[in-house]
Amino acid sequence: MAASANMNVMQRAARTAGRQLVKDFREVEQLQVSAKGPGDFVTRADRAAEETIRKMLREARPSYGFLGEEGGEEDGEDPTRRWIVDPLDGTTNYLHGLPHWAVSIALEHKGRIVSGVVYDPAKDELFWAERGEGAWMNESRLRVSGRTRLIECIYATGLPFAAKRTLPASLQDLARILPETAGVRRFGSAALDLAYVAAGRYDGYWERELKAWDIAAGMLLVTEAGGFVEPIREGTEVLETGALIAANAGTFERFSKLVRNA
Repeated sequence: MAASANMNVMQRAARTAGRQLVKDFREVEQLQVSAKGPGDFVTRADRAAEETIRKMLREARPSYGFLGEEGGEEDGEDPTRRWIVDPLDGTTNYLHGLPHWAVSIALEHKGRIVSGVVYDPAKDELFWAERGEGAWMNESRLRVSGRTRLIECIYATGLPFAAKRTLPASLQDLARILPETAGVRRFGSAALDLAYVAAGRYDGYWERELKAWDIAAGMLLVTEAGGFVEPIREGTEVLETGALIAANAGTFERFSKLVRNA
C-alpha cells in the first residue's frame, strides 16, 4: 500500500518520537528503584517527544494547525487542517516501566479525521489508516474480527482513576457486560485499544472521559478496518464528549445496547 505524502510525514514523526521515548523508557525502568521516582523524568520525556513531533510536522506542513496533549492548541494559516497529537498515550504504563504505550498522530480536515497513525515502539507495530484506503499494521492489511456471539468476544475499556466522575457508570457497565461476554481487558492505552479493535485482537472497546488526542487516530483505524465507532450518548460528537463505543460489525448493535443500557 503506497502511503500519501502526509502519511509519510506522520509515520516519520511517530517513529522518531518513538525511538526517543524508547531510549528514555530504559532510564525509567532504572528509576523505578530510586527514592525520587520517575515522575518528573517521564513528564520531560513526554514533552520532548511532543516537541519533536511538532517540529517535524511544522517543517513539513507549516500552514497546518496543531493540537497536542502537552502544548495545547495552535492555529495554522490553513484553518481547515490540523494535527491532533498524543506523544505518549499510556503515560501511567510508561511511568511504571510497563511496555504498553504509543505515539498517536491524526490529521483532521474540515472537522473529519482523514489520516491516523498509532505507533507502539516497544513492539515496533505501526498502525496507520487513511480515509477510504483501509487500515494497516506495518505492511499487513487490518480487518476487525468476524465474531458474532458476544459470549465469545473480548472487549477493552479504561477504568476511571483518582477524581474522575465516571466510576459509578463504569462499574455498572461491567456488571452488564461481563456476564454476556468472554471478558473485559484494561491495558491502559486508548490509542492501542482502538488499534487492537482494528486488528481483530479485541472485538470492541468503550470508554468515557477521553480527550481528542487519545482517540482521533484510533477511531479512523477502526472504521477503515470495517468496524463501527459511535458516541455513547447518541446525538453527540465523540471528539467533543470523549465517550465512545467501537466494535466489529457482527456485535456492534448488541454491544452498544449493553453499554448504553438500552
